[in-house]
Amino acid sequence: MKKILFTALKIIGSIVAVVLLYVVLALTLPLIPVAADDVSEPKTVEVFLLTNGVHTDIVVPVTNQYMDWRTEIPVRDTKAGSGNFKYLSVGWGDKGFYLDTPTWAELKVSTALKAAFWLSESAMHCTFYNKMVVGKDCKRILLTETQYRKLVGFIQNKFDRDPNGKPILIRTDAVYGSNDAFYDAKGSYSFLDTCNTWTNRGLKIAGQKAALWTASDFGIFYHYE
Repeated sequence: MKKILFTALKIIGSIVAVVLLYVVLALTLPLIPVAADDVSEPKTVEVFLLTNGVHTDIVVPVTNQYMDWRTEIPVRDTKAGSGNFKYLSVGWGDKGFYLDTPTWAELKVSTALKAAFWLSESAMHCTFYNKMVVGKDCKRILLTETQYRKLVGFIQNKFDRDPNGKPILIRTDAVYGSNDAFYDAKGSYSFLDTCNTWTNRGLKIAGQKAALWTASDFGIFYHYE
């Protein structure tokens, strides 16, 4: 009996130690900066970082000379069905959180556990906007053509695609408004690879300021104060 109790205490102790280590790293690693690339090419492409207080999105122009996102994410996939929008925000996250948890009050333990431990699928959330309002929750960034093309490739690579190479629309009523849609995505969400980790990785690939690693939106926006 003592041996069983001792083993149980060791397991509990190990779990507590892992949780504490994660908390320490989640609080410290976001403070370590990754510097933006030093470039000579002119910065002409305007993009934005957007947060709702928990989840971050990368916001790109709907169309410019380098990329027309309407070929990937048509407005007809949204409830609005049409419209001349200027911006498209893209975020990656856990499919269960996106589709089954419209508010934190509706979060189920099963959804949280699946999301934390690689047990559920992921999705891309795309929203069209007419304008961006720069402030605490929205930061403007300028990219070079080369940097923007790298960011485009990074975003495109996260979509699951059909045999024709097009993003796979998730047909659901669980959208947040009339101008957004969900798509199947590659990868599994976890406490090590969150929606904000994905955004942070995109910033690194685009040669922008970023955190060494972050699970939260704070770790991104801290470097853009």
